[in-house]
Amino acid sequence: MKDIVFNLIAKEKLRQSEGLELIPSENYVSKDVLEAMGSVLTNKYSEGYPNFKGINDWSEDEISEKILPNYRYYGGQINIDRIERLAINRACKLFHADHANVQPHSGANANEAVYFAWCKPGDKILAMSLPSGGHLTHGSPVTRSAKIYNFVSYGVTDEGDINYEELEQKALSEQPKIILVGYSAFMKIPDFSRIAKIANQIPDCLLMADMAHVAGLIAGGVHPNPLDYGFHVMTTTTHKTLRGPRGGLILSRGNVASPLKRPEHALENIPILIDRAVFPGTQGGPLEHIIAAKAISFGEALQSEFKTYAKNVINNAKTLAKELIKLDFVLQGNGTENHLILINVKESFGYDGKLYEKALDQVGLTLNANALPDDDAAAFRPSGVRLGTPAITTRGLGEKEMKILAKWMRKVADICKEASSEENLSKYSAELETIKKEVRDLALKFPVPGI
Repeated sequence: MKDIVFNLIAKEKLRQSEGLELIPSENYVSKDVLEAMGSVLTNKYSEGYPNFKGINDWSEDEISEKILPNYRYYGGQINIDRIERLAINRACKLFHADHANVQPHSGANANEAVYFAWCKPGDKILAMSLPSGGHLTHGSPVTRSAKIYNFVSYGVTDEGDINYEELEQKALSEQPKIILVGYSAFMKIPDFSRIAKIANQIPDCLLMADMAHVAGLIAGGVHPNPLDYGFHVMTTTTHKTLRGPRGGLILSRGNVASPLKRPEHALENIPILIDRAVFPGTQGGPLEHIIAAKAISFGEALQSEFKTYAKNVINNAKTLAKELIKLDFVLQGNGTENHLILINVKESFGYDGKLYEKALDQVGLTLNANALPDDDAAAFRPSGVRLGTPAITTRGLGEKEMKILAKWMRKVADICKEASSEENLSKYSAELETIKKEVRDLALKFPVPGI
């Protein structure tokens, strides 16, 4: 008899099929990616690295056939090495990088490894503040890295863009070891060239971009690549818009060599320093079944169809934003330039984002409550919600469906205003159930890939 866990997996499969995923950090992977994640590669320990010097000049056939000495601590690595080299090679092609470390278990792990590679305890890192749209790993006091390094934050303007004047002033006065551009709730396209010019005025300043949310848009050619503007390092998750397995990735420019020998602490050696920081610095054995799935997703992202997907993600987000504005939703930054939308629920309708999230969940529309810049609301009762279009675009929804979504969201917003609390939502169960049926009928017309 199968474990009860499989019953819950089946229920989750049904939930995903009958609802629409609007959380901008979630997506659906292909059947091939799912198959790789569930493969026998999970049985193998592979601490260390393959021999990867020169692989960016090889064909994929050469990479999948050659046997080279490696830097592993266990035997039996012939096939593992080939798979990891394919992942590295494809990632470098996608993002114009000299080197890729495909071993980080998550985006958080990737960020911590870069800090560890370049900084000493107490060194300053300049990053976007969490209330302005930054990520927890960019200096939130609840994180481990914030207890080790000295984070200095910059914010955003009233229009929702990076406050470049503040960033430059703090960069020149604080002289940080890292200037970090990255975010989890930001709807603009950063001026990477302007930030690079600022960093060039600071000795030994590492330029780092955490592009976890927009990596797929960069790969698809619809968002600028920070590595093309002088950034030394780019970190990302491999899910979200990149549409791969849950994991992390570090891309870098500079010298590529064996991680066994400690290099000089210099910007041109950042790829080697990062490899040493990932293993043995901050992680143990890599998840080779996930690395295989990363390799497959990178291969998918190299296809022309992915460029069309990335373009559609942005078109859908902009269409949805315009429709929401027509229906009197107040949006941070008055719209979006990428895949993500931030709604000021408090200003729009007078209640908090958590109530709206709970009500939308009941009709099969999933998003998350999110703080706004300078939000004085409690952490678990923020004034806004965050949503995006990567997952629904993967399922094939287009601009026509964005207009339908906006109308459903307005109907639920009105119900919330009348209910005024989560406890009172039960009084509107009939109205919510009607919308839920409409959502389910539409969702089933666009099957979830791979399941």
